[in-house]
Amino acid sequence: MGGNTPCASCKLLRRRCAKDCVFAPYFPADDPHKFAIVHKVFGSSNVSKMLQELPVHQRADAVSSIVYEANARVRDPVYGCVGAISYLQTQVTQLQMQLAMAQAEIFCIQMQHEQAEMPAVQYPAAAASASAAGDDGKSFLLHDAFPEYLNFGSSSSGSVIHDSLKRESLFGHDMVS
Repeated sequence: MGGNTPCASCKLLRRRCAKDCVFAPYFPADDPHKFAIVHKVFGSSNVSKMLQELPVHQRADAVSSIVYEANARVRDPVYGCVGAISYLQTQVTQLQMQLAMAQAEIFCIQMQHEQAEMPAVQYPAAAASASAAGDDGKSFLLHDAFPEYLNFGSSSSGSVIHDSLKRESLFGHDMVS
């Protein structure tokens, strides 16, 4: 810009904007608030030194970072950007935990549905011993024999599956009414 219209920096500092002004390409006159915050947090001489030490192709990214940090410092004078990053990392961790819990809940529900739909398994040796014992011809079912190991009751008590589906889910509503 230099020359005719002073950049935001030169306007705020009330000085003449030179043709080689280091601030002119990054702090245009139509956005004075951007430089005002940077000046308040870092000071114009510090920003000028930082920009002059960088190659020209990296200065735009540096100004973007400086402006972001200055805005973060105005919002949170103690932590600045670190406070925002920490907050976002905590939020990501919490969301990952919620996702894992939801996936585990889906897996449990799928397993319960698979177990409910599983056909009865008859073992020949058990059926032979049941008929030899004078049983009335009912087959020996796996889930009747070992309910404590399979984590669900006999076929007559299907309420276990229904009750676990009825409990409140992670999303705050009943899955089955």
